[in-house]
Formats: sequence, C-alpha cells, structure tokens
Amino acid sequence: MKAHINRIKELDLSNYGNDFLLTWKKNKKELEATLLLAELLRKRHREGKPNLVFDSGLAVSIFRDNSTRTRFSFASAANALGLAVSDMDEEKSQVSHGETVRETANMISFMTRVIGIRDDMYLGEGHSYMREVSAAVQAGYEEGVLHNRPGLINLQCDIDHPTQSMSDLAMLKNYFGSLDNLKGKKIAMSWAYSPSYGKPLSVPQGIIGLLTRYGMDVTLAHPEGYNLIPEVVKLADKQAQVSGGSFKTTNSMDEAFSGAHIVYPKSWAPFQVMEERTSLLKQGDQSGLKDLEQSCLANNAKFTDWECTEDKMNLTNDGKALYMHCLPADITGVSCKQGEVSASVFDRYRKDTYMEASYKPFIIAAMMFLTGLKNPQTALDKLNT
Repeated sequence: MKAHINRIKELDLSNYGNDFLLTWKKNKKELEATLLLAELLRKRHREGKPNLVFDSGLAVSIFRDNSTRTRFSFASAANALGLAVSDMDEEKSQVSHGETVRETANMISFMTRVIGIRDDMYLGEGHSYMREVSAAVQAGYEEGVLHNRPGLINLQCDIDHPTQSMSDLAMLKNYFGSLDNLKGKKIAMSWAYSPSYGKPLSVPQGIIGLLTRYGMDVTLAHPEGYNLIPEVVKLADKQAQVSGGSFKTTNSMDEAFSGAHIVYPKSWAPFQVMEERTSLLKQGDQSGLKDLEQSCLANNAKFTDWECTEDKMNLTNDGKALYMHCLPADITGVSCKQGEVSASVFDRYRKDTYMEASYKPFIIAAMMFLTGLKNPQTALDKLNT
C-alpha cells in the first residue's frame, strides 16, 4: 500500500484539474494515478480498512437516464470516502420552472465536493451540459459564492463513458498482469444484435478512445451504416499510431474476432439515427419517434447473426478470448429471444463480467478523490496506515 501511495505521489498531477469528463483529455500519468488509487482503495476495502478522506460534504448525482451499476457505484464510492449522497430529481427541483443551469449548479454546490452527471440521451447535448455545469461552479468558486470548487465526474454522456472504460482498463490490467502486457493484445469492439434501439454510442467510443493509447490492436466492427461519431474514430486512429498499436474498422464480426484476446460485443444505435432521434426528442415528436424505432428495429433484424456465440469465440486467440460487457447484456434465450450473446458464452464469463463491474466503485472513488480534494497527494497520507 505504501508503495502504491509513493508511486502516486511521484506522478505529476498538477494539471489533473477538478473534472473528469473525457479520458482522452487526461494524460497517461493522470490515468495511471486514477488506476493506482482505485487499486489502493479496492485493496483497503477488501481488508476492511476505512477510506474516509473527506470530513464532510455532499456528493450530488444527476441521472438523466436509467442506471444500476453506475448509480450504486457512485453512491457507494461517495459513502466510502466520507461523503453523503444526494440524488437530484430534476422534476422535483426548480429546473421545471425555468431555473438556469448556472443557478442550479451553484445552488446544489454550497457544501458539495463532487457532482456526478449521466446525460447520454441527446447526441450533442450531454457533454455540452457537463461543460456548462463545470463553468458555472468554477465561476461560483472564483466569485466566492462557493467555498470549494466541486469536482465534476462524467457518469456517461453522448461522447464518452469514462467510468466504464477506466473500469474496463483496470480489469484488463489485472487480468493480463500490467498495462505493458496490453501492448499487442487484440480487442474486438464489436456491434452486436439487440431487439431494442437507441442505445448510446458512448461505450464503444469510450473503449476505442482509451485502449488505443496503450499499444493495443483495436478492431472496431459493425454492420455498414452503424457508424460512431467520426471525430472519435479519427482520434482513435491517431492515438493508435502514437502508442505503437493499431486501429482498424471492419464490417465483419468474424474478422474482428479472429485471433482476438478480448471481445466486447455490444449493441449501439447508428450515429445518424442518434442525430435524428435527438431532433425528434427535442421536438417532442412522439409519432416520429415511434416510426424511427420501428425502422431501426427492422434494420437491426437484418443482422441477427451478429451474436457472440461459441462458434465466434472459437475464432479468437486459442478460442479463449476474454468476453467483456458493460452490462446488462441482451442474452439469447434468457433476457430476450435473440440478443448480443448466447447463454452459454455469457454463463461461462459471468464471473468475469461481474468482476469487470466491481472495479467501477473504486474507479469513481479515485476520480472523486483526485477531483474533489484541493491537495489529493497530501490527502494520501490519511491512507498511509
């Protein structure tokens, strides 16, 4: 534990800042610090040691979409660090009466140390909203309205899902032994069939936006037309070149799985569909949304063979690739008639996916620690026991 603490103290975190919004806005040392701190907190929790570094304060969560893992991970992380959790229900606030983002952000932040936001419903809106909240609390702090500047954590937006991708990276680091051991490992980030539509782009974008920085061979697979945000795809390609890894796209799930060490079959809606859906949601066009849904479901049905089956797993490296999923997965014959993954594959890797999810509370706690404390490296001494 002391070695962990000393390693974190050695890292230059002067630019870590008060927010964790996009993984690609953090340098490698800052990402390493997040991983190391998460590992430290996780080890201490397993051994029954307290991680109370905040004397008081609120952790405010704003969920504009449904959540199980991230919601409870945020709450348990806050509690473990000594913060009380307040889940903001916008329908019960003055937001419905026209209260501005600037006003809301300041009113909830008088004794708040961390704000977590999930806003992934509207393409082009979620990340922008988070930046607006960030600017509002920064101004409130500079003007002396707020005694502390709350840290802001992206719990999923339209662009990225950093708490998920960082949890996945923590899982991979532990599974393969180190970050260095990830170099040259092939991961297939693949679209998979789902009997639903409108699933966010942020998980696949988060994966390609993070893992291309670690020298991995990242293959993005999807049927023609199921594109991600173009700027994120370009970023992934650029990062792969810098890290010495590779990045490619394919319209073949079999090609993506071939020789892969890790597979991540996950459904998402096409970029163009999410643009249209956002427009219809803003207009309140329920008839248009129903028509779009039926059209998308019909198009999805053309690709029911995009399923993670035993045959496809046999194409992977020695037939033993690690199966990953952010959960909940659409499991064929279990949660739906036909879905992303066969029941036999999911059951074989159920423990692994649950372990993957188990890193999230500690990743979020590490983000809270590093964004919500004025001197996080000094605060590490509280854990040096």
